Amino acid sequence: MQTVQTETQPGPMQVHTDQGRHRPALTKILATLGPATDNEETIVRIVEAGACLFRLNFSHGNMEDHKRRLELVRRVSYRLNTPLSVLGDLPGPKLRIGKVPGPGIELLTGQEVEIRADIDESVPAECPVLASDFNKIAEEVKVGHRVLINDGAVRMLCTEADGKHLMCSVTSGGLVTTRKGLNLPDSTLSVPALTERDLEYVAWAVENSLDFLALSFVRTAAEVIDLRDRLIRLCIDGNCGTPLMAEDDSPRIPIVAKIETPQAVNNIESIVEVADAIMVARGDLGVELDTAQVPMIQKRLVRSAHALGKPVIVATQMLETMIEKPNATRAEVSDVANAILDGADCVMLSGETATGKYPTLAVETMRRVALAVESELRKDAVEPTVPIKLRQQRSLVPALAHGAWHMARDTNAELVVIWSQTGSGARYLSRHNFHIPILAFSSDPHAVRRMNLLYAVFPVLWFDVPAHRSEFARFADKMVLEEKWVRPGEPIILIGGKPLDRPGSTNTVAIRTAGDLIAGNP
Repeated sequence: MQTVQTETQPGPMQVHTDQGRHRPALTKILATLGPATDNEETIVRIVEAGACLFRLNFSHGNMEDHKRRLELVRRVSYRLNTPLSVLGDLPGPKLRIGKVPGPGIELLTGQEVEIRADIDESVPAECPVLASDFNKIAEEVKVGHRVLINDGAVRMLCTEADGKHLMCSVTSGGLVTTRKGLNLPDSTLSVPALTERDLEYVAWAVENSLDFLALSFVRTAAEVIDLRDRLIRLCIDGNCGTPLMAEDDSPRIPIVAKIETPQAVNNIESIVEVADAIMVARGDLGVELDTAQVPMIQKRLVRSAHALGKPVIVATQMLETMIEKPNATRAEVSDVANAILDGADCVMLSGETATGKYPTLAVETMRRVALAVESELRKDAVEPTVPIKLRQQRSLVPALAHGAWHMARDTNAELVVIWSQTGSGARYLSRHNFHIPILAFSSDPHAVRRMNLLYAVFPVLWFDVPAHRSEFARFADKMVLEEKWVRPGEPIILIGGKPLDRPGSTNTVAIRTAGDLIAGNP
């Protein structure tokens, strides 16, 4: 249960949630929007089941579809009076096979296949010929490189490349049909990370105040920087807010770098450095790399992000069975649990909520798994390792967060409360692995929605900034009791500064007992 204040209301408003039955998970749940969620009541049920972030997949549908779905989420946010966040997922440069005659071509293992950017049908071919929509394919794919079609269902190895065409040997055959996806995992390609279609959606995202943008098929940090610079230019006159995960204070939409190529894995440290968050996109990652390697790569990516204090989303096929069936498999449940054990801030549902038969049940299942894992993590709380970058900065707020973790452990505190105007303070707390809720107040609607991505952080929008820390402490004391975050007499860790709404002013941490201020105790 959260207390928020909408932009049209003069005072705080409450979300009426049964805290006992619907205890929120500390791990956040990101649900993809689609035909299965195209009505307000379904989204209400999904939110009540545990989702607080929603994904618009720009690879499908048009801007009118996405606008309608965005408005649905905003309406539900107002109706339930709770902050809901929306992430726009850019399609990126997806390479595809061109037109294939008839119902497709059945390629046999061991067969020779020619691939080229243009096909002259008047010239007789001695073997199957496939067209590619990438006009430099014969220049940039080298002998020995893998050529994968239809998410790796059909696999080939390049045996000849002369700059005009490729000759490939089929190592795993199958049916190839028109416009199937083409992956070239071993090749360094000159394809830009941002296509013309992507740029249209970037402008649309700024115009419609999305909370996050996911950049697909990232290979280098330079590609993230390019999008960041474009967003800064677009947001000069826009209402973008400050990205809570960044060290800079330029108004823009935060960028989630999707890690789904071998090049991105190799460049992960530099990518994390410039991105605001990362997504472990295991779909294409499992196509371009040996699937046996993906679990350990996932762990490495999470560690790399945490080392620099950045949040992580783990995505793809988490509860895939629930697209058609009401129950997840044991393997899927274990997959979600292991992502949380690895340190994921957020776990994502794709087709399960976008097109599945049981979108609400999928979210509820994911929440139940998260609660079970988090209960065990809290029993065996391990002292956090402060992210390297935060240690190097020698900043006051990370030091306070580190001290607050020990205070919470030693007092068995049930809750941390902080005023975090831009969300940075909440991010520092989140990175210290508090396995108790962190209630983060701000008067900035952008910061509040963006804090939804942070592990254990529950943002509260409150426009009337308290003049004094004591006023904030009294209000927080009253609110956490009324909404049953804690019981009277339980310890709370309270963090703030003066003035509360000035970024960087946080300098105080205190131990309070719930109900003391209401009772008039100092």
